[in-house]
Amino acid sequence: MGGDEDPYVIGARLLDGDDSELLRMARDIALSHHEKWDGTGYPYGLAGEEIPEAARIAALADVFDALTSERPYKPAWTVEASLELIRARSGTHFDPALVDALIEQLPAVLAIRERFSDSHPV
Repeated sequence: MGGDEDPYVIGARLLDGDDSELLRMARDIALSHHEKWDGTGYPYGLAGEEIPEAARIAALADVFDALTSERPYKPAWTVEASLELIRARSGTHFDPALVDALIEQLPAVLAIRERFSDSHPV
């Protein structure tokens, strides 16, 4: 993917023009959450710290959530299998420091996931 017709570019454009730090962060995430640490992502092929930190965090969280959640097209993976794949892609798909942080903070991540799951009343 590339160019101005990408849905990510269009979505980011919808968030342009506001001084809100939150909306600027949302724009970065919309535009860059499919970039990969090694530069093979899209829409611009950004690499490493060229990718906004919020987008790197969102990409990792999105993949972890997608893997560990049941979807109509797949069963949920175990946390262990999900972390195995994430570790294998550390330094290529994901920021290695963020992978380390996810693993270090895993109990807190799992507690948050449980608190906000569809089956758990908030």
